[in-house]
Amino acid sequence: MSPDDLLYTKEHQWVRVDGEKATIGITEHAQDELGDIVFVELPDIGATIEANESFGSVESVKAVSEVFMPVGGEVLKTNAGLEDSPELVNDDPYGKGWLIRIAVQDNSELEELMSAEDYDEYISKGETGD
Repeated sequence: MSPDDLLYTKEHQWVRVDGEKATIGITEHAQDELGDIVFVELPDIGATIEANESFGSVESVKAVSEVFMPVGGEVLKTNAGLEDSPELVNDDPYGKGWLIRIAVQDNSELEELMSAEDYDEYISKGETGD
């Protein structure tokens, strides 16, 4: 079960909203599919990235996967701890394994995201997408 206090994308990113700011990471499901994460590439602080644009990548022993912005915003902080310990994404994807914090540009974009219940249903159907 995905945490109820987050919003989710079909690309398996999660968003924790705190007023005008949001923290973004990849879901438990995504890190499970990827396997052992060995490197995380994140954007520069100050970068403004639109919703659905790639903001970095997560490299595992199996593959390299791009990560996409659930909502547009300016990057305020990146998780520096992932430089030396990318496995935090595997160990604690909803906590210490977060990727970036942003200033949300348009809160209405949050309405396009899935609830935990909707996301869990989505992945249970084999995540075929639209």
